[in-house]
Amino acid sequence: MRMFVLGLLAAGLMIDSAAFAGTNTAQTAKPLVDLVVVIKSERLMYLYVDGIPVQTFHIGLGDNPVGDKRQSGDERTPEGAYILDWRNPDSLYDRSIHISYPNAQDRTRARAHGVDPGGNIMIHAQPVYDFDKRTGDWTNGCIAISDAAMDVLWRRVPMGTPIHIYP
Repeated sequence: MRMFVLGLLAAGLMIDSAAFAGTNTAQTAKPLVDLVVVIKSERLMYLYVDGIPVQTFHIGLGDNPVGDKRQSGDERTPEGAYILDWRNPDSLYDRSIHISYPNAQDRTRARAHGVDPGGNIMIHAQPVYDFDKRTGDWTNGCIAISDAAMDVLWRRVPMGTPIHIYP
């Protein structure tokens, strides 16, 4: 999948997110996203519809961004295939969407090492309690996006959408 994404980028097939600005009326309603892809090393999130990337957002990661999440408190963002499975409209971070970490493989790996895999990994926007907007890697392992990007995700990404997180 990573090679597919990189191939599309190299071929110039990425659609500029500015092309999706404007109102979302019944006649101009945008299709729902059916896949979210995160490339951690690029600090980018791609939204896909029918195999075509339609929007891109800059992201922030955990304070310890290199490598896969192994245990609670390691401040790493997980890598792998997950599902966006529930929403929190009352988050401390101007809404959040839960990532289904840990999956069975994550729990098995953690059990083998005698550690707690952690959990409550979210895609979230900026803190509602902080007037300064944060940049860079600052979360405890979540994926941070702008408030404007969260507005788009909230409207276009249904629960049950797969998310693939790559190094």
